[in-house]
Amino acid sequence: MEPTLLCVLLLLNTHINSGHSEDDDGVAKAVLTIHPNSSQIFSGESVTLRCVIQGGGVTDWEYRWLKPSTDQCPQKEHECIISAAEFSHSGDYSCLGSHQQQDSKWSDAVRLTVTPLPKATLTVKPNPVFPGETVTLTCSVESDSSWNYQWYKDRNDNVVSQSVSHTLTINGSTVNEGPYWCQGERDSRPTSSSISDPVTITVNALPEASVSVSPQGLLYSGETVSLQCVIPGYTDWMYLWFRDNQQLPSQTSKSITFPITQTGQYRCKGKRRDHPQRSHPSDYVTISVTAFPKATLTVKPNPVFPGETVTLMCSVGSDSIWNYKWYKDWNYNVVSQSVRHTITGDTLTISRAAESDQGLYWCQGEIQSRSISSIISDPVTITLNALPRASVSISPQFVLYPGDTVTLQCDISDYTDWTYYWFIDTHHLPSQTRKTIAISLPDKAGQYRCVGTRKGRPQMSNHSSALPIIITALPKATLTVKPNPVFPGETVTLMCSVGSDSIWSYKWYKDRNYYVVSQSVRHTITVDTLTISRVAESDQGLYWCQGEIQSRSISSINSDPVTITLNALPMASVKIVTPLGLLYPGETVTLQCDISDYTDWTYRWFRYNEELLTKTRKNTISLPDQAGQYSCVGTRKGRPQMSYYSSALPIIITALPKATLTVKPNPVFPGETVTLTCSVGSDSSWSYKWYKDRNDNVVSQSGYSNIGVSHISRAAESDQGQYWCEGNSVSRPTSSQPSNAITLTVKDSRPTATLSSDNQGVFTGDNVTLRCTVESPGWMFYWYKHRPDFTPVTTTSGYSYTLSGVSVSDGGQYWCRAGRGDPVYYTLYSGPVQINITERPVAVLTLQPNWTQIFSGETVTMRCDIQGGGDTDWNYRWYKNSELVILFNTKTEYRISPVYRSNSGSYTCEGVKGNKLSKTSDAVQLTVSDQPKAVLSISPQWLNPGDSVSLSCEVDKTSTGWRFSWYRTVPYRAGSPSLSDRSYSLQPLSDNVTSEDSYTLIPAGPTPTGGYVCRAGRGDPVYDTLYSQPQFLWSGDLQPSVSLTVNPNTTQHFTSMSLSLSCEEKGNSTGWRLMSYRERRVTSGCFSNWGFIAGSTCTISYTYTLSSGVFWCESGSGEYSNAVNITVNDGDVILESPVHPVTEGDTLTLTCTFRHQGTNPKLKTDFYKDGTLIKNETTGEMTIPTVSKSDEGFYKCTSDEGESPESWVTVRVSPVVAPGSSTSVLVGVVVGLLVAGVLLVIILVLLVRYQNSKGSCFNRIFWPPQPQSTNHDPKQDQGSGYTHQQHGDANIYDTINSSDNNDNDAAGASAAGPSHVTYTQIQLKKLDNKKKEKLADPAKDPVYSVVKTSKATAAAGPDDVTYAEVDLKNKAKAKKKRAAAGPVDVTYAEVDLQRKAKAKKKRETPTPPETDSVYSLVKPYTVPAAARPVDVTYAEVDLQKKVKTKKKRATPPEADSVYSQLKPRSCPGH
Repeated sequence: MEPTLLCVLLLLNTHINSGHSEDDDGVAKAVLTIHPNSSQIFSGESVTLRCVIQGGGVTDWEYRWLKPSTDQCPQKEHECIISAAEFSHSGDYSCLGSHQQQDSKWSDAVRLTVTPLPKATLTVKPNPVFPGETVTLTCSVESDSSWNYQWYKDRNDNVVSQSVSHTLTINGSTVNEGPYWCQGERDSRPTSSSISDPVTITVNALPEASVSVSPQGLLYSGETVSLQCVIPGYTDWMYLWFRDNQQLPSQTSKSITFPITQTGQYRCKGKRRDHPQRSHPSDYVTISVTAFPKATLTVKPNPVFPGETVTLMCSVGSDSIWNYKWYKDWNYNVVSQSVRHTITGDTLTISRAAESDQGLYWCQGEIQSRSISSIISDPVTITLNALPRASVSISPQFVLYPGDTVTLQCDISDYTDWTYYWFIDTHHLPSQTRKTIAISLPDKAGQYRCVGTRKGRPQMSNHSSALPIIITALPKATLTVKPNPVFPGETVTLMCSVGSDSIWSYKWYKDRNYYVVSQSVRHTITVDTLTISRVAESDQGLYWCQGEIQSRSISSINSDPVTITLNALPMASVKIVTPLGLLYPGETVTLQCDISDYTDWTYRWFRYNEELLTKTRKNTISLPDQAGQYSCVGTRKGRPQMSYYSSALPIIITALPKATLTVKPNPVFPGETVTLTCSVGSDSSWSYKWYKDRNDNVVSQSGYSNIGVSHISRAAESDQGQYWCEGNSVSRPTSSQPSNAITLTVKDSRPTATLSSDNQGVFTGDNVTLRCTVESPGWMFYWYKHRPDFTPVTTTSGYSYTLSGVSVSDGGQYWCRAGRGDPVYYTLYSGPVQINITERPVAVLTLQPNWTQIFSGETVTMRCDIQGGGDTDWNYRWYKNSELVILFNTKTEYRISPVYRSNSGSYTCEGVKGNKLSKTSDAVQLTVSDQPKAVLSISPQWLNPGDSVSLSCEVDKTSTGWRFSWYRTVPYRAGSPSLSDRSYSLQPLSDNVTSEDSYTLIPAGPTPTGGYVCRAGRGDPVYDTLYSQPQFLWSGDLQPSVSLTVNPNTTQHFTSMSLSLSCEEKGNSTGWRLMSYRERRVTSGCFSNWGFIAGSTCTISYTYTLSSGVFWCESGSGEYSNAVNITVNDGDVILESPVHPVTEGDTLTLTCTFRHQGTNPKLKTDFYKDGTLIKNETTGEMTIPTVSKSDEGFYKCTSDEGESPESWVTVRVSPVVAPGSSTSVLVGVVVGLLVAGVLLVIILVLLVRYQNSKGSCFNRIFWPPQPQSTNHDPKQDQGSGYTHQQHGDANIYDTINSSDNNDNDAAGASAAGPSHVTYTQIQLKKLDNKKKEKLADPAKDPVYSVVKTSKATAAAGPDDVTYAEVDLKNKAKAKKKRAAAGPVDVTYAEVDLQRKAKAKKKRETPTPPETDSVYSLVKPYTVPAAARPVDVTYAEVDLQKKVKTKKKRATPPEADSVYSQLKPRSCPGH
């Protein structure tokens, strides 16, 4: 009763509300009317909108308007008048009235639509037009016949005609060129149309006929004439011929031929069917007969001289069509072409005329092509005259020498205007053209000839006889010189002669050709003699002479040269005979004058240039009184009469020298030997005396000794004291000054050596220096190791000994001592010094992180550890490529952050502790590369329903340690992570950071098609690579939001054709753009370089092979349409196949199309699938009436025209209609009843459904939507799943998808297909809902179902049975009121496969409890709470196995079914 009462109340309320009207409250309402009463207004019309207020009892209203434009309707007025409507006036109009504080209600909106006027269309036929033709102009306004028309020409105000008819005809006589247009007019609206576009009528001139004549020129008797009528522009003419204005009816061809006897005036014209229908007639051509002409012969020159050229010219009127024949002496002697006879056209040319060319000549013309000859010319005689003769004469005439100049003259009889040509030995002298020429000898000697030329005839003479020019050789001069050689001061005579001829004069030369000896004080020239007085050194040299005849500028040959030699005078010199060496005061010196050569000298001595009385060779002087500069000279009676003066010899007196004493060693130790050395300069002629303490205490000897060295052996304390020495000359009684005194000190004891080391704690490889010191100098040092009484390790002259690059074995105790003298005097041994040597510590350099490849921008730390270094107080040096980078660093680490390519290199380090260094570390190579870019690949790239998709991200193969980030591309948004080119922003995928380089997409919910990007990072802080280029996952299935269509609707297209791609929107998404993936690049939009955009359609107006690619549409919100793979082929054959997947059961038609289809539309065509011939067709088409999944694959076609590319055809499994769909129809009917207002029925239905749901478990099946497959590469295909579920006996068949094609099944797979489809039969038992017992433990009470797999091989045995354990887990029961809306139980099915499958690792997959177990999630279908959940469970088991390389045909479900019986324990919700 309660629902019934509720329904009655609702109906009553509805009735009460419907009884009220809006005007019952007394509020006035505005009513808006439009005049004219039409919502459609044409452009330019006047429109009035009137606002009337109904009700309210007021008349003085003010009005307000709502309108599309602010400047249309004046406020407060009740009318809005639009005088000339425009498109901007379109829109909704409404109004209201205002009166004081009261407003009426707004009027209902009135929509005003302004439509453009219809436009007139003008056509003109024919156009262009020829004179005399009729033109028809047709004007139309849409298809309406109610229009009248007005016609215009040239201007809008120039009305040609006004007519009801839509055509205007202009006769041929009145056709004028110019633009025409028209306009329609009528009584009804709109009253006029828009004016048509103008059309210009063009009047073309008629083609012009012309007549050509063959042969051309004059016509002679007996010939035949051909006339041809030529009309340009067209070919289908009929020709009309006329003679003397009379038509020749029998002549209609383009060409006519007739004998010459039919003379007259001829013309032609043409006629044809199409326009132009006629041509202009040609001009007249006159045909007449001409008499045979006579040839005329002219000869120039005539008479002719030998060698001239004669030209004979023959002419027959002025016509150039004649050829000519030439005759000489007889009619049968035809002159032909030869070396000297040249025939060119009408001319015969005779070159180099000779006597044989004299005679009688005549000629005749002929036209060979027409067999016509002229009358022979009158004969002409050619006469040959002799040439004048030339002769050569010479002046003057005498013996000719080289250098002479003579004059030659050329004499030619007759004529005077000659130009002369001279020749020497047959060679032309081009510069000589005068009658007389002057030539110089000897260069121009030879045989001379001449010849004359002139402008008149004769143009040249005969050549003269040759005149020889003979040259006599020049004589040679002879030179004599006396005396020679000569001494300075003497006189020399030189005489020159040239034969016995007295006409010669002479020139004298010295040393050089251009140095002429002339008259001077000492040089006298008399005819043929040159005299040189007081010969000096400057007169030495080479002399020669030359004779000359000055009047003829002739010179003789130079004489042989004669050298005048000036012998030097003997040289005098002064020397000291005794004593030798330095001269000391008190000594006597003997001088001697020596002169070379000759012996009969008389000597003269000079001191300071004053001559002495002494005349002998020797001169004795005493020192120091007669010291000075001495020189001498000699004289004699013969040649030479004197010698040169000697150089001055200075006599210098030297002071007595001082002795020098040295004592070594000093001080001296007891027992040592002391050496005393005395010297007086470097002279060895001294003997020495030694003194100690007193002048009278001479040491070791009483007199002088030649030895300047004295020894004191075994020095003792008594040897101490002052010592000096003195020298005495052995040869002269002269003593030196005594030396300075030296004190000799003798020590009281033997010295001890002191040993020290610069470094006692030493590393191997170091240098150690030992220093041995003794208190006095001059020692040799002896070095000992381990024991001092052993043989010395080494001996050094210095006090130090360095051990270089020591090793551990060099350690130990060292001693030293020193020694000097002969015999050696030793010091005492030093004390020992201990040298400790340890191995040098090793530096070890490590690179952190220890990656083989480092990239620019990362952080690198190098650590230097000292191994075997003892304490830790080390400092560090760092080297790069052996060059010091850091000199001093107290830290063990060297950090480079960020690192760049310039940091690449070989790094080493070493430890520094004081002056000690560790070993340098081994080099560590740091290679820094540019920031890497990740490379993303997607497999498969074309999505199949239910398939998982693998993303693979790769960085430089030599680098490690990466973690990978995964992104999906979304439309670019500023501020979001984006690609560098701003083409996309990036949205992270779930769990987008992985340590593996692969990521698996498991499609669920929205299709995961779109772009994907990855990058990698490593280190702390994280260093990221560049983002990868986006890669795309495409689907060929049509999408709900937008679809991409192609016109023509095929995947293959020819080049040079048009192609359109359209984004057809279906949902609310906006901002769609066309994308393409071509040449490995993504391109956005429809750019002008490959297409143009119109609305949502992109048209590629001219396709290229580069236009091939994948195309799709992409929205501003990131949604993707289906993708289409387009192939543009530049060959002659393509295969037309659908761009979208076809549904199983549909008809599939493939068409083989040829580029030149019109020439051979039907060719024998072969169709191939996956490379195998499947059909031959003669129609070019292949049809599969009912396509199935097995028809999926690559198709191509071949014919005689060529072969098409391959195209992939995708087949989608048709969706299965689920039982219980009638319930959905019932729900739709119920919803319709709700719209109709039958609320009561709805409530009753709900009550009934509620009561029915309490006592039963509905066995309703939920059919998940089946996504469609896409065009894809079969190598990327991972198999498709089939779902066949049946309602009845509570059985459900579900899909187990597997991508494994076991290699052992390869043989059988070719016939039966891969065994990857598994069906599971699930049996649901209704449970007693009255019992409320506790749910069974799944582990203790499992449900087993047999999963039967079918194999293609006969060898399959019991091992192929698979058991599925179905574990039904029920959730704890909730409160009863909430049970209807609560979630149903999730059931897991464990399928135990006894044959192992190599499963590809999937992300987000729970680890199975055993190696061979596969868990399948069994999901129940849930409906809204009011309708209660059904109890049907479906399970999908996806077995991912390896993909076979070879594409295999899928098998029907029955071939590979696996049945699994699932037995649930309870009804959900109870």
